[in-house]
Amino acid sequence: MIRLVDVSKVYNGAAGRVAALADVSLEVAQGEFVALMGPSGCGKSTLLHLVAAVDLPTSGEVWVDGQHLTRLSDASLSRFRRDRVGIVYQFYNLLPTLSAWENVALPALLAGASSREARERSLALLRRVGTSHRAEHWPHELSGGEMQRVAVARALINRPAVLLADEPTGNLDSVAGRELLGLLAELNAEHRVTVVLATHSEDASAVAGRVLHLKDGTVVAATAAPAPR
Repeated sequence: MIRLVDVSKVYNGAAGRVAALADVSLEVAQGEFVALMGPSGCGKSTLLHLVAAVDLPTSGEVWVDGQHLTRLSDASLSRFRRDRVGIVYQFYNLLPTLSAWENVALPALLAGASSREARERSLALLRRVGTSHRAEHWPHELSGGEMQRVAVARALINRPAVLLADEPTGNLDSVAGRELLGLLAELNAEHRVTVVLATHSEDASAVAGRVLHLKDGTVVAATAAPAPR
């Protein structure tokens, strides 16, 4: 499902060139749940951005769902981001002027779904993630855990092949964090959606089937995830 071949990403900053990733090669199978683990600044978020086609590599090849992202046109990249990848961020990124169900429905509407279909799919996903009772509430009326569950539902609305989660428990308390990780594991098992979770937390990585350890922009080790406590 995901294949990176000798991928490097270099940024030009005020202090000069910074290598966020250096010659990274890896593969993630369809339906796999992989955790990217390492300290802040090790390249986890950069790697997710490349897989999501939010950014492109300085060199190397990025393949996702059979598509060579570095060869796609801007229009094709936009369709890929909309239809094939769902992203869950640490800070939720919900639109404050839309209700919970409207936030979830928006990507479906942008993809061409009718208002009725988008609403039905949105409400069904909110039921699945346990927040249907908050469907009409505004984001500021939701708890952190509820907002992140809404964000997960939104990421799934267009039935993506890949779900990317960038430190999704970073702003949650321990209970809400464990519940969210359990939800991601359930969705991975039920729908065989490929999940890549970026985290620095040992607890968060325990839900994955495999852990890739990053340091200074390179993959330094790959291990089976520890058994949940």
